[in-house]
Amino acid sequence: MFRLQPAQLVAVSFLLAILIGGAILSLPQAAQPGHYISSVDVFFTATSATCVTGLAVKDIGKDFSAFGQMVILFLIQIGGLGIMTLSTFFAIIIGRRFTLRENVIMKGALDRYSAEGLKSLIVSILFITLAIEIIGALCLYSRFGNVYYSIFHSISAFCNAGFSLYSNNMENFRSDAVVNMTIMALAIVGGLGFVVLGDVGKFFRNLSMRIFSRKKQQGMNLFSRVSLQTKIVITVSSALIFLGAIVFLLLENGKMLYGLGIKDKLLISFFQSITPRTAGFNTVAIGNLASPTLFFMIILMFIGASSGSTGGGIKTNTLAVLIGGAWSMVKNRDNVHLFKRTVPKGIFRRCVMIAGLAGAWILVFTMLLSFIEAGKEAMPNYFLRILFEVMSAFSTVGLSTGITPILSSFGKFILMLTMFVGRIGPLTLALAVAVKEDKFLYKYPEEKIMVG
Repeated sequence: MFRLQPAQLVAVSFLLAILIGGAILSLPQAAQPGHYISSVDVFFTATSATCVTGLAVKDIGKDFSAFGQMVILFLIQIGGLGIMTLSTFFAIIIGRRFTLRENVIMKGALDRYSAEGLKSLIVSILFITLAIEIIGALCLYSRFGNVYYSIFHSISAFCNAGFSLYSNNMENFRSDAVVNMTIMALAIVGGLGFVVLGDVGKFFRNLSMRIFSRKKQQGMNLFSRVSLQTKIVITVSSALIFLGAIVFLLLENGKMLYGLGIKDKLLISFFQSITPRTAGFNTVAIGNLASPTLFFMIILMFIGASSGSTGGGIKTNTLAVLIGGAWSMVKNRDNVHLFKRTVPKGIFRRCVMIAGLAGAWILVFTMLLSFIEAGKEAMPNYFLRILFEVMSAFSTVGLSTGITPILSSFGKFILMLTMFVGRIGPLTLALAVAVKEDKFLYKYPEEKIMVG
């Protein structure tokens, strides 16, 4: 009997969720009375929600009914947490025992090297998610004054989806510090990854022991107990947030931010520094930003969030390993060192493969989409807009310069496929479709070539 490999199972589970979600959204009850939503737009929305992207071809708050919006919200939640994680959680609830194969599948889905403690981790993920989303909804309720809107945007922000029930996203709240800080906090926490959140919790628990416990040795060596992944994620994420805000402020100070007060400038700059790394919300019209700003945001989108999180992109971990590898080459070292730890060579090769496959996909499909949508070449910054949309789809960000709704059906299909690949990961897709590995018992003679 044919059995799917772990990578194939992840891909198939997301595909089935998209198809089922699209079928439900195709029901007349999912649309507002008098609003017609084509099959292409329905499945585009289902793909965008399941892949927690946020690219929209329809106004979610106006074109979809309350039932349709709830379906979209459900797809966002299962897409953000991971379908395998949720299915495993329900299996734990009913007390079913896991086979060795199921443990291997979940280990791969959560990017862990050991199956030990998987059940407790999955339960923790669900409860942490629920707690954070409730806190976020309460904060947003103080400004929205609507329970449903607060819950929808809290889940959308934590899952890094970027879907909004407001027609102009968060532009009406660009001066509201509470809304801005809440959305940013939810996006950051959701983009860190559940393993990192667990490490951060342990760090503060040990810190409190050091401060309040009489046995001071219990809380010693706080940072040595933090995993390498957590150190990388916190460091790179913090650097990108502040660097992104500074660059955005400098590029748009005399343009989009002209005439605004310092408070609004800082809120917008930090908001648009955080959200391009997969959150997808915006407090300014993205299509009106200067070309250098759009290109800089493309770079942020390519990097994305962190491994094991609800976000996309090549991930901050990958970036750190690649930078570490480049520095090792400059120093003529054989190993990659980060925070006084040696990164396994297999991990470095995987990072190179991820970045290479991601770059290749974006280049090929940007060229393909620009060819398909050649009739729109008269549009200002045409190619940059096409590249922006493809990068936004691949990195599951959802920011748009405004051209996604006017794309042809084939153009929308290109973005749908790109969102799907971006969510499951190009390496996972490659493993899912790869043929059985050939193991050579020999190697060919070496011969040097000129490079560079």
